[in-house]
Amino acid sequence: MHTVEEFLAYAVKLEEEAAIRFGELADVMQSCGNGDVGKLFRRLSDYSRLHLADAKARSGFRDIPEMRPNEFAWPDFESPESAAIWAADPFIGRDQALEIARDAEQASLDYYTKIYQTTNDSEVRVLAKEFVEEETQHVAEINKWIAAHKAGGPLPVDRLRVF
Repeated sequence: MHTVEEFLAYAVKLEEEAAIRFGELADVMQSCGNGDVGKLFRRLSDYSRLHLADAKARSGFRDIPEMRPNEFAWPDFESPESAAIWAADPFIGRDQALEIARDAEQASLDYYTKIYQTTNDSEVRVLAKEFVEEETQHVAEINKWIAAHKAGGPLPVDRLRVF
């Protein structure tokens, strides 16, 4: 990453695609009658929309480049936080859904960590560090959800809460 504007263009796209994918997965789960997992994916989609709004707000006065989807250079085939498409399996369990969510958040954390470690731009480094800290919290939160699920207790995601 060479500029703050480029960094923010990627951050906006990453959160936008995460919101869309989790929303699609929620829709599939609801249509198949898997409401428990649908509710989890819907909450994750809502969280991504909040993060998207934050990334856009940070862009505020800056001239963010308009990029077509094929112009983004992601580490893999798609944006790091896009949840695995195989999660559209209508028989997926909550434990698998939680692992998919954690993997998506971890991929986002790894992505921002690499930018933080490799950028030569001090402004990008400051922003990347903030995003690393935020994604670290997201991974930790989903790990709490996984622990609660394994313990047979209610998941924090079932309570009204924003992370």
